Order: sequence, then structure tokens, then C-alpha cells
Amino acid sequence: MARVAVVFHSGYGHTKVQAEAVHRGAAAVAGTDAALIDVVDYERNWDLLDRADAVIFGAPTYMAGASAPFKAFLDATASRWAEQRWKDKLAAGFTNSAGHSGDKLSTLQQFNLFAMQHGMIWVGLGLLPGHHTSTGTAEDLNRLAGFLGAMAQSNADQAADVAPPPADRRTAEHLGRRVAEAAARWRQA
Repeated sequence: MARVAVVFHSGYGHTKVQAEAVHRGAAAVAGTDAALIDVVDYERNWDLLDRADAVIFGAPTYMAGASAPFKAFLDATASRWAEQRWKDKLAAGFTNSAGHSGDKLSTLQQFNLFAMQHGMIWVGLGLLPGHHTSTGTAEDLNRLAGFLGAMAQSNADQAADVAPPPADRRTAEHLGRRVAEAAARWRQA
């Protein structure tokens, strides 16, 4: 059984909605044990994270990077880095912000570099850009044209029951499925 951990922080609930979609996508893959971990509980979940075949990182983008609570989690992995405990695990990422661009790429690059420092293997979104032609719509998967990971946009004046929009939730589910499928193949190798 492939083990996938989705570890996230959410300041206002929007990124939690996205994390739940990633988790739902991973859990939908037969033979996958998917866990959803809020960073407020990371210290109680070290064993689960250490045993995971894949870890998917998610946080809102605040001021051009991951939120401070998520960054604290990243920093807390230093002993695991020193021991290379996460080497050869699969890794992926997702983020959310109010702006359509919102510097989300910066956060995904932060997650990617973190994973590379740990010796992890990065899994990108694997989708063509959506909503980039005259026949495209805001309902397309990957409407924000992310490639490094799943991006979502949540209007600042809307609650998490409305935002992020359905297309971004489906894109997050796609990422979860893609990582879980890759983890199953990785375990067989």
C-alpha cells in the first residue's frame, strides 16, 4: 500500500479546502493510504511523515512565500534533513492566494527547493494550461497555468465555502491522484 501524507497550513480556511481536495484525490487511488495533516499537529505526526512514500506540501502564499506556520514546520525538519530520512520520497506542492498570480510560483519553488534539499523526487502537476485560448473557460483544470504544483485563487472577500472555485479544487484533486499513482509505481520499482 502506498502512503501519501498531505501536510498543510491554512490561515483562513481556503487552503484547507484545497488540501482536502488534494487528499480526496490521493485517497481515491486504490491501494493508497492517504493522511491529511494540519501543521499545527506536525509534531504528533513525525512517524507518519517518516513512513510516507510521498509528502504533498501546501500553504497559502503570504508576502511572496509560504505562511509563517508552514515555514516553521519546514525548519523543524532539519534533523530529518541531516539524517536524510526523506531521501527518495516523492514530493509535490500546492498553494493558494487571493491574487490570480499572487506570487504563488514563489511558494511552489520554495517547496521544490526544500524537497530537493531533502533528496526527494518532485512530482509536478502534469497538466497543460487551462483557460488560455479563446475557447477556454474559468472552469478548465489548471486555469492558473501552474506546472510545478497546484495553484488556487480565492477572492479575499469570499469565505472558504465559496473559494477557491471548483476548477481549482478539481486541479488539486488531480494533483493528489497523480502523486498517489506515482507513489504506487515508485513502491513497485
